[in-house]
Amino acid sequence: MKRPAVYHHGNLRQVLLEAAINLIGEVGPKAFTLREVARRAGVSHNAPYRHFQDKDELLAAVCTQGYHELTEAMLNACGSRATALQRLKKAGLAYVAFALRRPEHFRAMFDARSYTREQPDSAAARQESFEALLGLVKACQKERHLPTGEPHRLALLCWSMVHGVAKLATTGCLPYESEADVLKFAEFVINESLPVRARK
Repeated sequence: MKRPAVYHHGNLRQVLLEAAINLIGEVGPKAFTLREVARRAGVSHNAPYRHFQDKDELLAAVCTQGYHELTEAMLNACGSRATALQRLKKAGLAYVAFALRRPEHFRAMFDARSYTREQPDSAAARQESFEALLGLVKACQKERHLPTGEPHRLALLCWSMVHGVAKLATTGCLPYESEADVLKFAEFVINESLPVRARK
């Protein structure tokens, strides 16, 4: 029997990733199986093991892909001539936009943490994203837009703010039907919440 073309073209890994992403969109990151991913990819149920040890490793690959794209989106949105505070706000808006654009990745990145936290590639990509945010916070502190003190806690505060909006949006909990309206709301939240002033 002739093997599927994915073997000959050497793109089996990417085909499996795409099948996994589509399946996550339907059943979430916790319910899908490698066997179903293989079926949708049009390969044998053993084929995924050529690239992934188990379901967790495949999920981690989806997360790694998502974190890299998120980091790139945040940094690209910042602009080079903006103030540190403007860059932080733009990165926050890019975070929400990413969640809207890549809801399957977003779900895998944050709803499957217990499955992927031990995977080094996804852990490194996740840390890279947080370091990008931390750098923006430190720049705001340097320009005195944010209070001095522990930048890590301020970065977590900023992350919690935009992640909350993104999570509400991707789960259909916000009273907005269009992406543009969600982003307008996100911009409102960001502008109202930043800068975070020091307590007196």
